[in-house]
Amino acid sequence: MRILIADDHAMFRRGLRETLAEALSRLTFGEAKTAAETVEFVRRQHWDVVILDISMPGKSGLDILDDIKRLRPRTPVLLLTMHPEEQYARRALKAGAAGYLTKDSVPDELTIAIKKIAAGGRYISATLAEKLAVDLRRGADVPLHELLSDREFQVLRMLASGKTVKEMAEELSLSVKTVSTYRGRILEKTGMRTNAELIRYALESQLVD
Repeated sequence: MRILIADDHAMFRRGLRETLAEALSRLTFGEAKTAAETVEFVRRQHWDVVILDISMPGKSGLDILDDIKRLRPRTPVLLLTMHPEEQYARRALKAGAAGYLTKDSVPDELTIAIKKIAAGGRYISATLAEKLAVDLRRGADVPLHELLSDREFQVLRMLASGKTVKEMAEELSLSVKTVSTYRGRILEKTGMRTNAELIRYALESQLVD
């Protein structure tokens, strides 16, 4: 099995590689520490599973996921991240991820997820499965932040974490005007009128760490 580990922390990549090597046999690993490296690895060769962090230098994990799906639609991607399921899981699954786990998951669960995903299945935790089931029972009530595009969602989280428009523009490599446009779209889609309302919503919905 060929597994690509895309994470910007060398120690985490090493630990993950060792954990999987102990639990599974006949593995070949590739390692990428940036968005550009991840996309290039996927472009050059086939991988049975890509393990991808959401917080990557160069692009967000969701943007990288989109690139992977465009290059190799059938390559299964497991999002393995420090971000709680409430923040990104639904969005990642909608974007084509084969699974979503947080980094505090036990090794056995990770091994099960890898096996299932490599075999063509999908994997989510029991906790997330229950949350999705509850959402279905409630009907069509969709959280406001699920109405946002990936970039709008990213701007909302950055805004809620206290960043200024200028800081967001620099971090996202966008103009101040473009970031302000995204902020306007967020207000329009959520029906809110001020930054304070957006920040309160993001905190109550646990969209920021």
